[in-house]
Parts: sequence; C-alpha cells; structure tokens
Amino acid sequence: MYEKIALIAPYEGLKAIADQVIDEKTLNITTKIGDMHFGVIEAQKAKEQGKKVVISRGGTAKLIKENVDIPVVEIKVTGYDLLRVLNKYKDVKKNIAVVGYDNVVSGAKVISDILGFDIKYFPVLEESEVEKNIEIAHKFGMDIIIGDTIAVRTAKEKEMEYELIRSGKEAILNSIEEAKKLYEAIEVEREKNQRDRILLDFLNEGVIAVNKDGKIITYNPMAEKIFGLPRENVINRKASDVIPNTRIHEVLKNGKAELGDIQNTSNAVIATNRVPIILEDEVKGVVVTFQDITKIQEVEKKIRQKLSQKGLTAKKTFDNIIGDSKIMKKAIKMAKEFAKSDSTILITGESGTGKEVFAQAIHNYSNRKNGPFVAINCAAIPGNLLESELFGYVEGAFTGARKEGKKGLFELAHRGTIFLDEISEMDIQVQARILRVIQEMEVMRIGDDKIIPIDVRIIAATNKNLLNEVKNKRFRSDLYYRLNVLNIYIPPLRDRADDIEIIANYLIRKLSRKYNKKINKLSRRVVDILKNYKWPGNIRELENFIEKLVLIGETEVFKQESINLVFHELQSDIKKKQVEEINYLEGTLEEIERKIIKKVLEEENYNKTKTAERLGITRVTLNNKLKTV
Repeated sequence: MYEKIALIAPYEGLKAIADQVIDEKTLNITTKIGDMHFGVIEAQKAKEQGKKVVISRGGTAKLIKENVDIPVVEIKVTGYDLLRVLNKYKDVKKNIAVVGYDNVVSGAKVISDILGFDIKYFPVLEESEVEKNIEIAHKFGMDIIIGDTIAVRTAKEKEMEYELIRSGKEAILNSIEEAKKLYEAIEVEREKNQRDRILLDFLNEGVIAVNKDGKIITYNPMAEKIFGLPRENVINRKASDVIPNTRIHEVLKNGKAELGDIQNTSNAVIATNRVPIILEDEVKGVVVTFQDITKIQEVEKKIRQKLSQKGLTAKKTFDNIIGDSKIMKKAIKMAKEFAKSDSTILITGESGTGKEVFAQAIHNYSNRKNGPFVAINCAAIPGNLLESELFGYVEGAFTGARKEGKKGLFELAHRGTIFLDEISEMDIQVQARILRVIQEMEVMRIGDDKIIPIDVRIIAATNKNLLNEVKNKRFRSDLYYRLNVLNIYIPPLRDRADDIEIIANYLIRKLSRKYNKKINKLSRRVVDILKNYKWPGNIRELENFIEKLVLIGETEVFKQESINLVFHELQSDIKKKQVEEINYLEGTLEEIERKIIKKVLEEENYNKTKTAERLGITRVTLNNKLKTV
C-alpha cells in the first residue's frame, strides 16, 4: 500500500530526513521536492501516476489541499521540532518573531511559556499574508524570524536573521502512519462503494433514494428499466416532478413507511416499499424499492417449471382433502396453523389415510411454497442406500458410486420441505444422522469432509406408534422428541363415516371423467354398503373400490350384480388374509416359526437387520434359522 503514497517536501532537508526514515523502515514511498505552487505541480503529477495520498508540510500542504483533488496528510510541527529551534534562543538577547500558520504559532506559544521567554507571534491564514506580517515584524524591531519555508525565504529577501522550523524523524513517521491509515480507510470506502454500486446495478429490484428535499440521489438501472426514464433525466430532480403516481413526498412529510403498495406505471404494475431515513427524530430522506409484479410472476413460474421437471413439487393443497367431519376439520385447522411455522411436524395415521397429501398441503400453505418438496419412503429403500439417497455422496465414496458424485435429498430440498414417509422403518444408524441434521441444519455427503449448510423444513410420517418403537429400542428416543415437536393425527376412514359419501362421490366424478363414463354420484344402496364397511385400507382402499365400480358400472343406479361383484372381491381379499393368518398357526412349532420368519423377511424387503430386530433375535440367530427355511 505504501507505493500509493507520495511525500512532497517543501525543502531539501525535509526530503533528506524523509528518505532516511523510508530507507530505515524499507517503505516504498516516493519523495519529491516542491515548495508552495511547485508542490502543487508535484502533487498533480503524483495523482496522475496513481498515487492515492500525499504527505506534505505547512503552507505547501494547505495549497495542495486547495488545488488538487487528492487526500493530503500534513507533517505536523511537533513540540520536539519547536523545542529544538526555540531552545537555541533561550538566552539570546534578541527580539524573536514566529510567523506561520496556526499550528506553528499555537505550538510555539506553549513551548515559549515552558521555556519562560518572550516571543512575538504573527499568525497567517494565507500565503499572501506572510510578506506583510514579516514587514510588520521588521517595523516592530524584530531581529529573528522563525517559521516555515515561505517565512524564512521572505525574511532572507529582507536581509533579516531567520531560523527554519525543521521536522524531525518522529513527525515524518507520524505522518506516514497517518497516511497509511487514511489510505486503508479510502480503500475500505472504495470497496464498499463498489460493492454498493454493483448491488444496485444488478439488483432485480428498482431502487430510488431521495434526500430531505425530495431530490433523487440514487437511481439504479432497474429503476430506469421500469420507469423508462434515463438516470441523467432524474438525478438531482424532485421525485414528485419525474416519478409518476409517487407518494415519496408523503413519506418525507409524515415519516411513516408504506410497504407493499401496488402502483401503476406506463410500463408495468409494480409492488412498492417506501421507507423513511430517520436520524434524531428528523426525516433525512426516503429509500424506495419496487419490483415489476409481472416479472416476479414469470420468475416464480420458471422456478415451479424447473422443480416440476425434477419432480420436486407438491401438487396437493388443502382443497384436495375431502371431508366435513369435525375430526377432519380439526386436523386441517391444526395443519394450517403448523404450516406457518418452520418446526418439524410428525404426521401419524394408518396406511392409506392420506399422510402425504397433508404433507404436500402444509408445504403449499407455508412460506416455502415456492421451494422444492422432496418425498421419500424410508421403508422402500434398504438402510445403506437410504443414507446415500438422503445425504448424497462424492466420487469414489463406495463401489458403484457415480463418477461425478450425487446430491442428497436434503440438499435438493434446500429452502423447501423434505417429507420422510414411514420414518419408523429407518435404519437406526441413519436415524443418528437425521438427528444431527435436525440439530445443526447441515449435511455432509458420504465420503466427504465438507459441511453443507441447508435450510429445510422436515415433515415425517408413520403408521406405527413411535413411542412403542422407542420403548422396544427400534427407534431413537432423542430423534422421536426432535420429530414430535408438532404432531397431527389423521383419523382412519371408519372413524369418520360421515365423510365416506362425500369422498366416494368426489372419486366417482373424478374417475368418471378419467374413463369417460356418465356417472355423477353413487346410489343410496351403495352408500349404505360403504358406510357399514370398516375400510382397513382407508382412502386408498376406497379409491380402488370406486375405480372398479366405475369401470364396470353403467348408470347412476348401479346394477346389483356390479355392486355384489366388487364388494365380493373386497370381502374375499379380507377372508383370504384371515385364512393366511390362520394358516400360520397350523403345523408344528418349527413350521410356524419358519412361516413367520419368511413372512417378516418378505415384509422387510429381505433386510436381515430389520427382520432380526422385529423378531427380537440376533442377526446370527436369524442366519442360522434361515438355513432351515
């Protein structure tokens, strides 16, 4: 940074001392000689060469400040400098005059008082006053003139005795340190200004700022685009004269912010925020930000299209949840309230009750609705694969890993929602990693050592009693309490029989359109049958039943044969399951055991660890028993 500093010395002796200091400290600072207007010329050259700060002294420093647009640090006349000069004349019986700028005169007064001798002072404000003051000093009988370069030069011309106040090393070191700090501050400010300029230039929002007089002082490119007015036509003009339908003057007057105001311009409809700048209870200006609503809608549409292409969208809303029963209305109301929060939600309910529909509806009702919705069934994927799906992996993490690695579902769900269905079936090791994600909101890909911060809302669902799973050591208690922050219970269909007719008729209309059938609603006879059935498979089972009925049905009043056929199939399935369960209890104890092991193994997708856990035996014991299955 020192190469950006130039030192301009009014006299050769100062340059020599400065060069000595710079050499001792190995600083890359340029030094030049230039007194008064010659110093101004050197300062102009330094600026052209890319210097950012100039160091000089006395009248020369003052002239550079007035004539060159560059920061100037003055080599101040220190007490040591004055003491060195004045001490020489302590016992001299001559009349002494100090001629110079205020800092020299005031400093000399302090030192002379300490030394205890009388000195006359002739302060100057401008260079033109130096000669006049020396003439006055001469008339007053002054024998010696003490001062800066211009003062001693004038005294010399008048053949008077003179003494130059010379700066020592400490004064030069102080000025270099001050110049360094000034340069650093300038760089910080330049960086901030550049950052602010880039931010304003590339911001997708229009920005206008006005001062307390209502004149525009900031006007970014997006504002130009929205209003169709070039910057040069509005800067330093009153906003009320150039901006259509503006209320900036009202905010200046009352000091009250106006947020989310919709206003029309000739080019667009914009959403506007007007915020006053208030300092010490006084309105100093107003900052206005605004967005083209049409553009916002277009961007939102593109985001949704991209998410849709990736299958990361939630299609269901609360409108898709059919039911007028009190118990369902309560569940929906609770879900809507929970949607306003970012806390983890646990949805419980039997299979087929619509847990994922609720999860999607919550997402679409929340402030994350424009973000991704990622769903995964934890029971459908073995533990080792589930881990890589959830957290992703880097190249070479394991055999078969993609060369380019893979993002995990938590990363894909960033700024959105992840739905973990059948959470009770998750491997215990994966549960530990999920717990850390909830606590820290960060993930690490398999095979990597880098932490990836995420912003994800977690919704989990299960058809089991998780508390029982915790008691039976199949589910981590700490994860259970992390998941069970907000909970929603979705009642089975048998507990809301009044909703069956509404749901069934909705499905009739939906499926009739799908299969091009002219059926609008169910007959009373069919409704009575449906209401008296327990629906162990809940809405999913009801939908399957209605689909079959629509496919073979012809009119609003279904043929009795059609009803009997479909319902007979439904009852046959139930009887078949009951028979299968009874058959498990037939045979010897060893045969029953083999049947049970085989069934549980199939249900757990041949995952031996989960099978052993469910059976309450070790994996070694399971392997031994499988040899006989």
